[in-house]
Amino acid sequence: MDRRNNRRDAEGSSVITANRLLDGRIVWLGEDGTWEPLIRNARIYSNADIENALKVQADRAQQDELVGVYGVQVTRSPSGIVPVTSRERIRAVGPSVHPEFTPEWQAVEAA
Repeated sequence: MDRRNNRRDAEGSSVITANRLLDGRIVWLGEDGTWEPLIRNARIYSNADIENALKVQADRAQQDELVGVYGVQVTRSPSGIVPVTSRERIRAVGPSVHPEFTPEWQAVEAA
């Protein structure tokens, strides 16, 4: 099991994330079961239910061309879904680089 999976409170909520194998992009499991580039489209699981969902997604990772499937504890705020840890907040917002180097789809979403 991925060590990051142990960073969840029993009563909290989590989302599932991974990296696409072909381009390394961070993706989030959406409500409809597709992998989305934005955390705001992620399905939120109770931490009591996340382990079963993680197992299903880990078993599908190769088929979905993903690596590093794991759960991220989140909170809900007026602005949307917010990861609890700094590392995951950085992953959710996007690369910490100059906007000139930000992927085009991300620049459009941020506007």
